[in-house]
Amino acid sequence: MGGRRGAALLAALVSMAASIGFAVAAPAAAASGCKVDYAVPSQWSGGFTASVAVTNVGDRVDGWRLTWAWPSGQQVTQAWNATVTSSGGQATAVNVGYNAVIETNGTVSFGFNGTWSGANTAPTSFALNGVTCTGSPGTTTTTTTTTTTTTTPPPSDAMAQVAAMQPGWNLGNTLDSTGGDETSWGNPRVTEALLDNVKAQGFKSIRIPVTWGQHQGSAPSYTIEAAYLARVREVVGWALADGFQVMINIHHDSWQWISAMPSDRTTVLARYNAIWTQLAAAFKDSPAKLVFESVNEPQFTGSSGDAQNAQLLHELNASFRGIVRGSGGNNASRLLVLPTLHTSSDQARLDELATSISGFGDKNIAATVHYYGYWPFSVNVAGGFRFDATAQKDLTDSLDRVSATFVSRGIPVILGEYGLLGFDRHTGTIEQGEKLKFFELFGYYARTKKITTMLWDNGQHFGRTSFAWSDPELIAQIRSSWTTRSGTASSDQVFSARASSISAKTITLNPNGTTFSALRQGGTELVRGTDYTVSGDQLTLSASALTRLSGSRAYGTNAVLTAHFSAGVPWRINLVTYDVPVLSAASGTTSAFTIPTNFRGDVLATMEAKYADGSNAGPHNWTSFKEFDVAFAPDYTGGATTLTPAFFAEVNDNARVTLTFHYWSGATATYSVTRSGSTVTGTP
Repeated sequence: MGGRRGAALLAALVSMAASIGFAVAAPAAAASGCKVDYAVPSQWSGGFTASVAVTNVGDRVDGWRLTWAWPSGQQVTQAWNATVTSSGGQATAVNVGYNAVIETNGTVSFGFNGTWSGANTAPTSFALNGVTCTGSPGTTTTTTTTTTTTTTPPPSDAMAQVAAMQPGWNLGNTLDSTGGDETSWGNPRVTEALLDNVKAQGFKSIRIPVTWGQHQGSAPSYTIEAAYLARVREVVGWALADGFQVMINIHHDSWQWISAMPSDRTTVLARYNAIWTQLAAAFKDSPAKLVFESVNEPQFTGSSGDAQNAQLLHELNASFRGIVRGSGGNNASRLLVLPTLHTSSDQARLDELATSISGFGDKNIAATVHYYGYWPFSVNVAGGFRFDATAQKDLTDSLDRVSATFVSRGIPVILGEYGLLGFDRHTGTIEQGEKLKFFELFGYYARTKKITTMLWDNGQHFGRTSFAWSDPELIAQIRSSWTTRSGTASSDQVFSARASSISAKTITLNPNGTTFSALRQGGTELVRGTDYTVSGDQLTLSASALTRLSGSRAYGTNAVLTAHFSAGVPWRINLVTYDVPVLSAASGTTSAFTIPTNFRGDVLATMEAKYADGSNAGPHNWTSFKEFDVAFAPDYTGGATTLTPAFFAEVNDNARVTLTFHYWSGATATYSVTRSGSTVTGTP
């Protein structure tokens, strides 16, 4: 794919959609039929991404094989949610384990990347399980193909251009790093192959954060290092050649030196203006798919309050707009992106930016905010370890405000970063099922509000050299939310105590507008009425099924089930055998203290810390619940629970602290620690 680099910028995005009916192979007397929706949402020189949705309009299908012929000799290179192969002019897609069954009126979807040469004509006929397309059950219809071609939105249509940027991805902790080069924060140099592979994941836009200050000369010219600017232009050029909409900005400069604007307005503004003057000149002839963002997460120290903050940000945004618009070339109509203060979605911050945009009278402007969730949930502190009603309302309220303030008035919104703050340490800070529920709701709700979203990825999600996702289950949920909803449940864990006999267990299903269809273990469907029952939204696993599936009842996960719904990705349910964890006495220091822990199959959710008088101990002393992986952390492999130096730094000397560990089974265990200088002792 790298050979296309030197050519002119790629042809405009092509979209093809075909809705094709066909029959399904079935036993005698079974009515068969289905419909296929085939679309190419993204195409570039020599390559394309396709999505296929198969809707069953006949009797239940258990195991499917979809075949078709390529009109133009295309070839499949990569696929998801199905095993897709091509040979000669023929292609075959076979179900994977979790989507083998298609209930009546149910739909399964899969996608793939492919190559083409000369033309990329949509297939005109399909066959399912060997039977040629015939439409609805028992009838024959004429196959039709509809092809729609679209181009990059004209410069005056900011709403359409921002919509075409959905979904987006951030090249984080790279060109925005504050060291000597893009590798200073641990990520490798950006390659063409990385961008090719990001494109292959279905992303339509890429945000390339850039920190300029350490590559900028002194006053009065504040010249950007030629080599660094050339490197940024090279990466931007690769992204444009891949067909991305591309957004670049001024990034960590916001807190490094722009934040000093209240006390040194003249110097900050001169330096800021110098950067945008040079960038505007460097990129003025770049296509409209290149977008400029004025500054990342603007903030000011030492200001007199909100009114001054708003005025300073307005001055930066106005100066940015004036420089770019006056620089000629395509900058006269280029899409410009303006942030709120701190990129916050608080109503006051939204109103401040709305006032600025209204005053500019510029139709080619978009607003941007960031969203990292309800803070206690996002970092797992103050007991916020569940994606509960409070965390859900924070999400929907935030997007409602953004939509009402901007989108409803015709101003597009790019949610330039989203994720969870705990991810900056590692993605295990938030329990997997709770994490998946957050991303399911976020993606769906942003879509209904017509807000374009850009996933923050500092290297912890998509491997920069492996080109693989560190958490395939997470990206599957995110990708699904771009087009549909997925059913979830109150938990992804069902615990049975080894110390007692197994009893039936119930969890609450959250269909999210879908319909529950089946419960499976791998490729085997469990028997409704025997293995489980569903009453309303209550899924109950029978004692007999749990006994069978738990086997010898070793501690930990004994079996994995998947709940299937009429749309979206399945919901995984771990069947776990546990007993209350056992903690042992220990001694150590404030810089190295661990509690020997036999977790016995259980999983740590949170920890409380209190003094003998009932007051809260440790960091964040406004809550008894400490921050996961900051004050404490489990080590399941090593059989220990670590209390960090940061925890002891805010613990009173010679004051006994009672710790209460809360586990996902519902069990608790208490433990006492006493710090004496740098020495720590602990007892269960």
